[in-house]
Amino acid sequence: MATDATPKFQNRDFRAVQQPPDFHPEITMVAHDGLQFWQFMVAGSIAGCVEHMAMFPVDTIKTRMQVLGSCPIKSASVSHALRSILKTEGPSGLYRGIGAMGLGAGPAHAVYFSVYEMFKKSLSGGNPNNSAAHAISGVFATVASDAVFTPMDMVKQRLQLSSSPYKGVFDCVTKVLREEGFRAFYASYRTTVLMNAPFTAVHFSTYEAAKRGLMEVSPDSADDNRVVVHATAGAAAGALAALLTTPLDVVKTQLQCQGICGCDRFSSGSIGDVLQTIVKKDGYRGLMRGWIPRMTFHAPAAAICWSTYEAGKSIFHEINTNSDNDGGT
Repeated sequence: MATDATPKFQNRDFRAVQQPPDFHPEITMVAHDGLQFWQFMVAGSIAGCVEHMAMFPVDTIKTRMQVLGSCPIKSASVSHALRSILKTEGPSGLYRGIGAMGLGAGPAHAVYFSVYEMFKKSLSGGNPNNSAAHAISGVFATVASDAVFTPMDMVKQRLQLSSSPYKGVFDCVTKVLREEGFRAFYASYRTTVLMNAPFTAVHFSTYEAAKRGLMEVSPDSADDNRVVVHATAGAAAGALAALLTTPLDVVKTQLQCQGICGCDRFSSGSIGDVLQTIVKKDGYRGLMRGWIPRMTFHAPAAAICWSTYEAGKSIFHEINTNSDNDGGT
């Protein structure tokens, strides 16, 4: 005997709405709002230090490959560059200039993420899925952070060169000030900003799209607070942004290392002048020098940075929540 599966009690005002077959419920991302300014700075500073310290050897290889002139490494081969460094300088050669990186990465990333969060809050209108707001906020952030990081980045790259004439960070800073003046520390600032602005725009828009895509593929197992989501999305964003901006990174390296270890010295800081020199010496392929180690650096670096930063934000968010709860009891 068949039974009636219809519920005995129904409210005729509530009826099931038939959904189209391609309907998917909206997935919202949890925003880590409510943190104080200093908490964004601390989380960003830690993330930046962890990222750059972990990936420093790859950055050294990239720098060696991008310089021209009489520097020993002229091949575009990553393995050749690595073997040359290990043979002539040993493993310590991969870490020349790491002190300058440590001094620059922490403050620069503190500025970067705090400025980013400030503009994201004002531009996103409370919508955590606003990729355009994320990209624009990132551009503002990189302009501010590059002003902090560029001097130490220049010192770092000069120390990374083979047969560098400098004994350390302090020696490099004092000699550059005495021989070239303060402007030398910002010789590549314009190029750096022009490179990092599109880099950041691509990075943030790709990161948000990749993160959202991962959540839509497996919404039950991938939520906004899981490390794998931030790491995977960050790696994809870092790799793509690094590839597209490699030519400008080559120009930046040339400007920061000019006149050192036989590298060319340019009569002006013009990007066009540097581009012409690179193309004249190596052809257009010279503009892509170091693209493999650059991608190799930025993919895991972005994964490390985003995972660390988001984890730091989550910790501060939990501390603030517990503090509010304790205060309310």
